[in-house]
Amino acid sequence: MEDMRETLTGWAKDAEKNAGMIIILGVLTVIAGFLSLAMPWASGVGVAFVVGFAMAVGGVARLVGVFHAGSFGRGTLAFIGGALTLLAGVILVARPGVGLAALTLMVGAYLLVDGIFGAVLAFSVRPEKGWGWMLVSAAMGFLLGILLLKEWPLSGLWAIGTLVGINMLFAGFAMISIGSAARKMVKRIE
Repeated sequence: MEDMRETLTGWAKDAEKNAGMIIILGVLTVIAGFLSLAMPWASGVGVAFVVGFAMAVGGVARLVGVFHAGSFGRGTLAFIGGALTLLAGVILVARPGVGLAALTLMVGAYLLVDGIFGAVLAFSVRPEKGWGWMLVSAAMGFLLGILLLKEWPLSGLWAIGTLVGINMLFAGFAMISIGSAARKMVKRIE
C-alpha cells in the first residue's frame, strides 16, 4: 500500500511540474481558437495550405520510394498514386481557396454519411442507455452536413476555419482543466 502511495505521489508531482505549461498551452490554444473563429476564412486557407504541403511532401516521398524499390515496372500504380498526390498537394498550395471549397464539400458529404450511419447504429443499440444521445449526435451531424452542402461553395469561406476554431477552443479548455486538476490533485495527496 505504501509503495502505491509513493508511486502515486511521484506521478502527481511530475504532473504538477508540467501543470503550469499545460495551462499556458491551453490558454494559447483558446486564443488561437478565438482567432480562428474571428477569421474563419484565413484559418481555413491555412488549413488547406498545410494539407496541401503535407500532400506534396507525401507525393514526393512516394515517388522516391518507387524509384528506390527498383521495381518501376510493377510499381507503375504506386508511381501514378505518388504523382497524383504530389499534383493535388501542389494545387492546394497554389490555390488554397479552391482546396478549401473541396475540403468543405468533403466534410459536408462525410457528415451526411456519418449522420446516417450514426442513426442506424443508435437504433440498433436501442433501448440501451445512451442511445438517444447517439441519435441526437447523428442528427446534428446530418443537419450540419446538409447546411454545408446547401450553402456550398459559400460555406467554404467559413466552415473549415469555424470547425477548426471550435475544436481548438474545446482542446484549449480541456488542457486548462487538466493542468488545474493536476495542481489540485497534488494538494489532496499531500
